[in-house]
Amino acid sequence: MIRKITIDDVRFPLEGNAGSDAIHRDPIYSYAVTRLHDDSGITGTGFAFTLSEGNDLVCKAAEYYTRQLQGKDIEEVMANFGDLFKQLSNDQQFRWLGPHKGIVHLALASVTNACYDLWAKKRGVPLWKLLIDLSPEQIVNTLDLSYLEDELTTGQALDLLKTQQSTRAERIPVLEQGYPGYDTSIGWFNYPDELVRENCKKALAEGFTAMKLKVGSADPERDIRRAHIVREVAGSDVKVMLDANQQWNLPQAIQICNQLKSINPYWIEEPTHPDDVNAHATLAKAIAPVKLALGEHVPNKIIFKNYLQSGSASFIQVDAVRVGGVSEFITVSLLCKKFGVPVVPHVGDMGQLHQHLVLFNHIAMGHDALFLEHIPHLQKHFVNPAQIISGVYKTPQVPGSSCDLLVLKD
Repeated sequence: MIRKITIDDVRFPLEGNAGSDAIHRDPIYSYAVTRLHDDSGITGTGFAFTLSEGNDLVCKAAEYYTRQLQGKDIEEVMANFGDLFKQLSNDQQFRWLGPHKGIVHLALASVTNACYDLWAKKRGVPLWKLLIDLSPEQIVNTLDLSYLEDELTTGQALDLLKTQQSTRAERIPVLEQGYPGYDTSIGWFNYPDELVRENCKKALAEGFTAMKLKVGSADPERDIRRAHIVREVAGSDVKVMLDANQQWNLPQAIQICNQLKSINPYWIEEPTHPDDVNAHATLAKAIAPVKLALGEHVPNKIIFKNYLQSGSASFIQVDAVRVGGVSEFITVSLLCKKFGVPVVPHVGDMGQLHQHLVLFNHIAMGHDALFLEHIPHLQKHFVNPAQIISGVYKTPQVPGSSCDLLVLKD
C-alpha cells in the first residue's frame, strides 16, 4: 500500500548561459517532484518540469491529486489507470484551472509519472520492460482516450498495438544497439559564436550525428550567421535542427524560415505560438520542403490531435513531464502512429524517463527510434543518469523510470 506521499520543489540554477533560448534568457531548471512511498520500502518518483517561478504552485496541485492514492496498492491503481487519469484530469475542483493544461496538468504529470515508476520498481524491472511486457489490453487500460474518438477509439488503439506484435522481434535488437542522441547544448541562445563553433566540434568528437541550435534573435542575420557556423563545422551529413522557441509571428516565421533553408535544416522547431494550429499549417506550406517540429509547449492530447489533423507537424515532440505524464505520452504516440508521424520527445526530464518511452514506442508500437534529445546539465543530480556513449543512448537496466534524484535520495 502507498503509506506516505512526499512532494518536493527542487530547483537547479544553470551555469554559463546554459538553457537559454529566445524566450527564456536565464532559466532555472526545476522539478515538481512526487514521491510515493509504499509499505514495502519502495519509493516511486515522478516529476513535472518548470523553469523556476510557479514550481511551488505545481507542487501544491500535485499534493491535491495524491490524496486519491493514499492507502492504495500500486497494482490496483494501474490496473485501470486510464479511468483514474480521467477522473483526476476532470476533477471538478481543478478542471476550471485547465482544463488539461497549465499548473494542474503539470501536477498530474508529476503524480502519474510517480505511479509508473513505483509500478516498475514494484515488479523489479525498468519501465521500458514493464511496458513492452504488458498486453495491448493492459496498455489501453492505462489510457484515457476521451475526446479522441473521432480519430482514435479504444478498438483502434488495440488494433494499432496488436498489429505490431508479429514484428516486435525485429525491433528487439535496439535494446543492445541503443539509438542515437542529438546534442541540444551546442548552441544555447546566449552562447557567443566561437563557443557554438567549439561545441559543434566537441559534439562531433563525442559521436553525435545530429545537433540543434537556438534561433529567434531580434536580428535575423544573427540566426543566419550562427546557423551557417553550425553547418560549416558539422558538414553536410550531420542533421542540424533549429529551434525558435515561439519567438516569431507568422509573417516573420515565413520570411526567416525561408532564409534558413540555405543550411538545409532537418527541422525548424516551435517557430510561432504553440496554440496557433492554423498558423503552423500556413507556415508548413509556405516553407516546404523544410519540416516543422513541435510539442514542447503543447499541453495535451487534444491539441496534438488538432496538429496531426492539420498536417503541419512532421515531428511530434510530446514530453511526458509536460503533458499528463506517461499515460498521455503513450496516447499521443498512438495518435502519431495512426497519422504516420514520428515521435521525437522533448526532454524536460533530461532524457531520464524518455529513454524508456522511446524503447517502448519502437518495440511495441513500431515507431522509428530516430533519436532522442540529450541535455547533460542536470546529469550529476540523478541517481542513475542516462548513459550516452559515442552519441548513442544505452538501455537502462535499473528498475523504475530512472527519475530518482540524489538530492532527494532516501
